[in-house]
Amino acid sequence: MSSRKLTVKTENWSEEPFAISRGSDDNFDVVVVELEQNGCRGCGEATPTEHNQESVSQSEMLIENIRSQLEEGLSRTELQQIIPKGAARNAVDCALWDLEAKLTGKRVWELPEIFLHLGKGTLSEPENVTTVYSLGVDTPEKMGDLAQKNAQRPILKIKLTGEGDLERLEAIRKNAPGTRLVVDANEAWTPEHFNRYVPELMQLGVEMIEQPFPADYD
Repeated sequence: MSSRKLTVKTENWSEEPFAISRGSDDNFDVVVVELEQNGCRGCGEATPTEHNQESVSQSEMLIENIRSQLEEGLSRTELQQIIPKGAARNAVDCALWDLEAKLTGKRVWELPEIFLHLGKGTLSEPENVTTVYSLGVDTPEKMGDLAQKNAQRPILKIKLTGEGDLERLEAIRKNAPGTRLVVDANEAWTPEHFNRYVPELMQLGVEMIEQPFPADYD
């Protein structure tokens, strides 16, 4: 196998403030990994999060610590054994998938390992997947306005905080009557919130509640 060249860099992306129950942010640092081999370049990226006790410097250090292995041909399977799950491993893993696809002239879904993971034995064109569009926490009026602007989307995911959530959802449903709704409290709810809101959420047509309680409630 010919050697690879590893490049690790950080990009900063700024956008409109986006708020969830844990706080608000308008700047995002993205760790970008590039692996070059035989004229092909595989790219991967990930955003370290404070919630997972990650930082850009920590993620870069984890990747730099395995530079020699990566440049000598480290596989995706081997990667899983030497770096813990998180942004660093995710960025490298994506770069390895991208690189193999380009080296073999295939799309990622055509690589044999995909079908071993999915339990499929034959190749078939993947179907389109419907994804959600998230609305960050704000006042009921502003969230209602944003819902109206995105009412054509098939599914909206509504970020909630535990207080004032019903008013937010009523405004959103009024302005997006035909859109499917799911909600995400990002661990902000208590069992009392859950018991109080669920009957109302059912009336508003909410289909799913994501991450209502803190992880240590399990």
